[in-house]
Amino acid sequence: MTEKQVSMVTIAMILGNVMAGLDSTISNTALPAIVADLHGIQFMGWIVALLLLGMSVSIPIWSKLGERFGNKITFELAILLFVLGSLFQGLAKDMYFFLLARTVMGIGAGGMGSIPYVMAGYIFPNIRKRTQILGYLGGSFSLAAILGPLVGGYLVDTFSWHWVFFVNIPIGLMAIILVAIFYQEKLAQASNGFDAIGAILVVTGLISLLLGIQLIGMVPTGLVVTLSIMGLILLAAFVKYEKTASSPIVPIAMFKNKALVGDLLLFVFSWGAFLAVNTYLPMWAQGLLGTTALVGGMTLIPNSLLDTVGTQVVNPMKARFKEYYLIAAAIGCMLISSLSLVFLPSDTSIWLLAFLTSFSGFGVGFVFVILQIKVQVDAGTEDMAPATSLSYLIRILAQTVMAAVYGVIMNLALVRGVAQHPEITMGMLNKLSDATAAKSLPTKLLPTMRQIFHGGLREIMICASIMLLVTLLLNFKFNRKTLSE
Repeated sequence: MTEKQVSMVTIAMILGNVMAGLDSTISNTALPAIVADLHGIQFMGWIVALLLLGMSVSIPIWSKLGERFGNKITFELAILLFVLGSLFQGLAKDMYFFLLARTVMGIGAGGMGSIPYVMAGYIFPNIRKRTQILGYLGGSFSLAAILGPLVGGYLVDTFSWHWVFFVNIPIGLMAIILVAIFYQEKLAQASNGFDAIGAILVVTGLISLLLGIQLIGMVPTGLVVTLSIMGLILLAAFVKYEKTASSPIVPIAMFKNKALVGDLLLFVFSWGAFLAVNTYLPMWAQGLLGTTALVGGMTLIPNSLLDTVGTQVVNPMKARFKEYYLIAAAIGCMLISSLSLVFLPSDTSIWLLAFLTSFSGFGVGFVFVILQIKVQVDAGTEDMAPATSLSYLIRILAQTVMAAVYGVIMNLALVRGVAQHPEITMGMLNKLSDATAAKSLPTKLLPTMRQIFHGGLREIMICASIMLLVTLLLNFKFNRKTLSE
């Protein structure tokens, strides 16, 4: 491609990250209003989990579609589904339709998030240049995440939460047009066909396992166990089948690469942990401090700003320090934020909250670029594309599982609180996190309700902190040997 074509395609990839970044914070800002309007605080975990579920089950398919039909048409289709999902969420009148649209959006997000990194691997073979471009992609996500709370808070407070999803439509259409006009790709020789059996096994296996996890505490234990076991059996069958498949969705041989396995494990625990702060910080501000959606969303701005800084300082830092130390420092920053939310009282100043949680933003942005480049280098040229998609799948799976786990932790805390205080109902707790709805709650019960809510948030942050400690141990196990190189 010409320099102009490369620039335009890069802008299209950045627009995809902009949409993803906006949704990551704009929807979190709108969560209190959504659950209050659609009467579904018990489905709060599902709002996050179903998006991630759609992403998880579709990522392996998107990767194979890109290999089979080309990344151009695959990327365009993914963006189209993301835009349609956004439209349907904005039009939703009940929680069930909203969750269905959220799943459609997640399916599109699976391709919109994974395909650009594969495209970048082919368009920019030079590692230093590719690191720079990945920094731009990560930075665009973070910058959009900064605007998300401002835009989302304004729209929720001024109009309604429905409008936070409509902003994706013009951005998505622009990205599709740029790719259609400027992206020229050289299609590889057709593979041996689409691995339909593998696709069915991995999709049904992931759906069964992840639904089993998400339904903990909401349905009989027997159904949870049945779904989880069925999911594990189907995934085991998928792994066995892929070993002999002529055109496997996931090349199982990659897991013999110990360095690559280490990279994927680091992604699993770090990504599962960072979700806690990003999802529940606005809930802390609105539910415990009684702020508006705009103010609550603004607590994420320092986090997103430092996320952007983290993605941009990787290149010079990589030239001076070993990856082992850089990864450890990034995880340490994330740990500062999660541990702070474990010990801080419920009436902590919003300024202190925003400051302490900004450390997590820097750590996430920094470690993302390091690990994404490390995955591609450790995988080698031949496995670069499937390894890149696999790393994205691994991250989303970690977030999907932990979104479910965090949702269960919060639900159990709320149920315990309601059981201990008969005068408080789940309906009251539904209204607590929305400033307007909270005005109708009995004033004398507000301190007790906030105490219940704070207990659930604290347990979530304890879980996230434990995961980050495990990440430090994994970094020591897999990367300390590089210190002698």
